[in-house]
Amino acid sequence: MDMLLAGILLAASLPLLVLAAVLIKLDSNGAVIFCQARMGRGFKCFRLYKLRTMAASIDGPAYTLGADPRITRTGRWLRWLKVDELPQLWNVLCGDMSLVGPRPVIPQIALEFRQDYDRLLKVRPGLTDPATLKYCREAEMLALVPDPNRYFKTVVTPDKLRISKAYIRKATVWTDLGVLAQTAIALFGLGHPMRLGQAEVARPVRVELPL
Repeated sequence: MDMLLAGILLAASLPLLVLAAVLIKLDSNGAVIFCQARMGRGFKCFRLYKLRTMAASIDGPAYTLGADPRITRTGRWLRWLKVDELPQLWNVLCGDMSLVGPRPVIPQIALEFRQDYDRLLKVRPGLTDPATLKYCREAEMLALVPDPNRYFKTVVTPDKLRISKAYIRKATVWTDLGVLAQTAIALFGLGHPMRLGQAEVARPVRVELPL
């Protein structure tokens, strides 16, 4: 089912990918596709593909938090519409990812939260899951807090891990289809599963980092 749906979606999105590629090249220098090592099933790294949304000539952290100045004008729109994630359908076709599963993270994060990822990486990482839906506007939320890195490590990541672990314990084909349907609804603007901007930031939450 993963390969069939991913193939159909990739073929359907080709015109959009071509348009995005043209806009990326007109907006900034550099490759259209961005590749990065992510931790996959069984702690095996793979190359994740995305449309490039940052200036290729500017160095910085391996992941973005909040309003990153490296993001280009075109990249800002691609991220908002989630179009930059479409090349990951190729990762699904290659067997590195599933359509539904915990989002793949960089090795640094997986090792920092090793105890949690020992459980999560028994399955393939995915394009979406309930944690992804809840935090679909994560960048905008992190831009509202004074210390995005600390908030990401002590609040957002532990909450994502909790949600993802709870989901994979009960996941079935039918619940996966439900998550895909909710994702489509969120992407096409028919609903917003995540309205955390002011609500979560305004409420003080303390979560201890795993040792």
